[in-house]
Amino acid sequence: STIPNTLRINWSADLLIEVSEETVGMGNAIKTYKYNVLTFLPLNLYEQFKRAANLYFLALLILQIIPDISTLPWYTTLIPLVVVLGITAIKDLVDDLARHRMDKEINNRKCEVLLDGRLEQKSKWRNIEVGDVVRLKKNDFIPADILLLSSSNPNSLCYVETAELDGETNLKFKMGLRVTDERLQEERQLAEFDALIECEEPNNRLDKFMGTMLWQRERYPLDLDNMLLRGCKVRNTEECHGLVIFAGADTKIMRNGGKTRFKRTKIDELMNYMVYTIFVLLILVAAGLAIGHTFWYEEIGSKAWYLYDAKGQDASYRGFLSFWGYIIVLNTMVPISLYVSVEVIRLGQSKFINWDLQMYFAEKDTPAKARTTTLNEQLGQIEYIFSDKTGTLTQNIMAFKKCTIAGRSYGPVDWSWNRHADRKFQFMDHSLVACVRSRKDKDATEFFKLLSLCHTVMVEHKDGKPCDLVYQAASPDEGALVTAARNFGYVFLSRTQDTITIKEMDQESTYEMLALLDFNSDRKRMSIILKFPDGRIRLYCKGADTVIYERLSPNSRHKETTQDALDIFANETLRTLCLCYKDISTDEFEAWSRKHKDAQVAMSDRDAALDRVYEEIENNLMLIGATAIEDKLQDGVPETIAKLAKADIKIWVLTGDKKETAENIGYSCSLLSDDMQIHYGEDIDFVNMACECEAVICCRVTPKQKANVVSLVKKYKKAVTLSIGDGANDVNMIKTADIGVGISGQEGMQAVMSSDYAFAQFCYLQRLLLVHGRWSYIRMCKFLRFFFFKNFAFTLVHFWYSFFSGYSSQVAYEDWFITLYNLCYSSLPVLLVGLLDQDVNDKLSLKFPKLYLPGQQGTLFNYRNFFISLFHGIFVSLIIFFIPYGAFLQTMGQDGEAPSDYQSFAVVTASSLIFTVNLQISLDTSYWTFVNCFAVLGSIAIYFGIMFDIHSAGIHVLFPSAFTFTGVASNALRQPYLWLTIILTVGISLLPVICIQFLHKTIWPSVGDKVRPVGKKKPSAFQRGQRSRRSAYAFSHSRGYADLISSGRSIRRRPPARGGPQDSIREVPQREAENI
Repeated sequence: STIPNTLRINWSADLLIEVSEETVGMGNAIKTYKYNVLTFLPLNLYEQFKRAANLYFLALLILQIIPDISTLPWYTTLIPLVVVLGITAIKDLVDDLARHRMDKEINNRKCEVLLDGRLEQKSKWRNIEVGDVVRLKKNDFIPADILLLSSSNPNSLCYVETAELDGETNLKFKMGLRVTDERLQEERQLAEFDALIECEEPNNRLDKFMGTMLWQRERYPLDLDNMLLRGCKVRNTEECHGLVIFAGADTKIMRNGGKTRFKRTKIDELMNYMVYTIFVLLILVAAGLAIGHTFWYEEIGSKAWYLYDAKGQDASYRGFLSFWGYIIVLNTMVPISLYVSVEVIRLGQSKFINWDLQMYFAEKDTPAKARTTTLNEQLGQIEYIFSDKTGTLTQNIMAFKKCTIAGRSYGPVDWSWNRHADRKFQFMDHSLVACVRSRKDKDATEFFKLLSLCHTVMVEHKDGKPCDLVYQAASPDEGALVTAARNFGYVFLSRTQDTITIKEMDQESTYEMLALLDFNSDRKRMSIILKFPDGRIRLYCKGADTVIYERLSPNSRHKETTQDALDIFANETLRTLCLCYKDISTDEFEAWSRKHKDAQVAMSDRDAALDRVYEEIENNLMLIGATAIEDKLQDGVPETIAKLAKADIKIWVLTGDKKETAENIGYSCSLLSDDMQIHYGEDIDFVNMACECEAVICCRVTPKQKANVVSLVKKYKKAVTLSIGDGANDVNMIKTADIGVGISGQEGMQAVMSSDYAFAQFCYLQRLLLVHGRWSYIRMCKFLRFFFFKNFAFTLVHFWYSFFSGYSSQVAYEDWFITLYNLCYSSLPVLLVGLLDQDVNDKLSLKFPKLYLPGQQGTLFNYRNFFISLFHGIFVSLIIFFIPYGAFLQTMGQDGEAPSDYQSFAVVTASSLIFTVNLQISLDTSYWTFVNCFAVLGSIAIYFGIMFDIHSAGIHVLFPSAFTFTGVASNALRQPYLWLTIILTVGISLLPVICIQFLHKTIWPSVGDKVRPVGKKKPSAFQRGQRSRRSAYAFSHSRGYADLISSGRSIRRRPPARGGPQDSIREVPQREAENI
């Protein structure tokens, strides 16, 4: 065994169940890959065929193998299916090979493990087991979840970087127990270490660990501060020793590797329902044609001697076979390549977000990041935004501005009366400085002593200089308060597990820390119990006014004056905290301390037990005063909120601040205005009344309540929601909303790691929604409408042909045309429209927020649009079949040959279809580039190139059974009569569309039509000097991304501008645009 016989690790949830030594040896190897050489093909195919569409086409392929059913060769379905499965399999393989390499590299890392009483032997990570004692050195990755025993730093401190765990690059400190730090420094001591560790079962909570250590008849509480988690990196610590608690798949980082809740867009759900609708239509059409074949065979087929096949099948059985035959023939109504095409478009749209330089924050080198590729079009349908305040609307850079001590307020002088004053000049009230320096005011002394002692800040001495202190605080608020105390002469110098040392006006004092009652979002306060050098015991507490005032002693003074000052501070949008103290007798503390120790080692509901014990001591407090901290708004927040409000997006701010602070922030960021009627209330009909308001501010809310608010609106209003925040307290809200946006600010990266989209500033939200979201929605809707149309137009030609073929499941096209239609002949133009199209550029999208409304209303893609695409497809298929049919009826070619054979007819209908669908997408394209033009012309050229190749005699000689249209293309297309037929067919197919588009643009123009620029020359989106009412911020945005690929000029002929050559763009007046 690699661990001493007396060392036992005990995992438990509610019961303390001892685990035997034999079950402790759990491997540390990780496995994140999904496949190996033997399982890749079967497992990947199994996963892909769990998708209904793939399974449907596999069933079709099986049906096509049955000779009595199929009139199509098997390869017409096999080739598209193999292409779709192959593309997905290659992507999965590449991803899995990367996981293989990563697993191998991690599992083979080396670490020093205690073996045979020595720590020198290097062991691979895969061989580390629970119960091993390991030594880690500076810059080492931590191989497992490890209990810190000792380190080379004073007081067993160990600094770690948690970037791989939560994305944060700032250092965090961990601290071993004092008892293990003192007794487990040498290898001999580590080898003799025997203890019983009782802890929680393995879980995925990165913010919590609960356990106890029983050693030498004493129990010691263990929490997250004592743990080094796998995935972190040791920093600023020469070496440390630890005990492996969780290994391999049981570590917290591996437990977090599970699947998160999958978010689907509205268009996804609608698209699935439409595919089901198409499938129902397919069955109904196939059933109708099968019934038609049954009657036809009874009346005509059975009596025609030339159709006798000697099979002896009656009409009903033939009708049954015809049903399955039409399921195969009409299967392209359900598009096999739809889902793959949608994923390609979404991937491209995500890349455009990542590449947008207008959402790049140079100050922190932070680009925008689309962390998911499945929600882009949903960004164009947002109805409600739920925003955190601190760090999201504000900068989260705290500055100590004002305070009130013993009823007297202090702060900087107001220079607004002097118009020549330098606004950057900060002047702190000298009376407070003099009061503190004189040390005659006991309240002022206690005020700053509390700020220097009651906190969890860690201190470093930069470059070893004792006066050059660097504070590392858990929050910017705490850092600002400790820094304020430092500037007033109360300097926090150092801390150990049980002492805090400060300098009070050049006099160094060390206080014994008896207990630390930490802050959490439910308590909204923190306390520290200290033993002074003279033996006195005092509790210092700081927290929100709502919880502090409930716990004040009846004898506490200055409550009214302090409350008045708090209201003034809140009206100035300052963040406030109340400070208080309590003297505790020795007997009272000893009685409370016993309860505290019992709660600390409780293995069931430890947090609740600690809260109950904290409540017993945090009462009868004496108020000292309150602090006021400034947190300025981020740049561009008022403009962004105003612009989003014009787009009919309702913005709710959810904050833990006081009502007055939140309300004044609402005014300063343009969320509230003077002409609004403000309603207050706690028991309002939340969903109905709040959702009717233009803006809502929720005060004093906890993280859980933030998520509950989002859930209420989603549940009862069926609205598309977006949550945006920057801290760990926003994670629940971000995960609950349809779309979560994380801001990489001052509070770490937890919000970003849980988000769908991330960037550095709130003001980028307007560009994400009004430009990228709107474009993505319009592009996806246009893509889906056209995709359904082109498949209906293609497939329903078989339906019309069935009336002239005895409903016998015969196809109207050549087999290879059916195979390649969706793969080569019609896919690229519509794909590029889904990637690059834009009705107006980004400048106009931001200038006219009302352009966003169609996405919220879902008017561009719904069942109405679906049935329009269906009837459009029916009309085009009708024209494509019957005009060539009429042209072929009783005709003769110029050379005396009749071009009325089936194969020539198939070529003419196919050619007409290719021209029609490619020219139709050209009519629907709003933004032309060289790439779009090349795709349209290239698709037509590819069609003719492949057709002439597969109709050649050479390929027929090689594969006579697969290529039967020998010479058909060259023979048919040399007839001018047939070219005229194609032109007539295409013209009649497109003429109604051209007329309808003309009427819409002139009589019923859309919002985009009204604001779209017109002129001879396309101006730059950055053309300065033109008269505009847009803000300077909005003017900084660039135009669309199609120009990144190509800068081709528009192929449309546009009317000349009226105002002369300098007025190259006409814009709708602001008032008219807002009234659209």
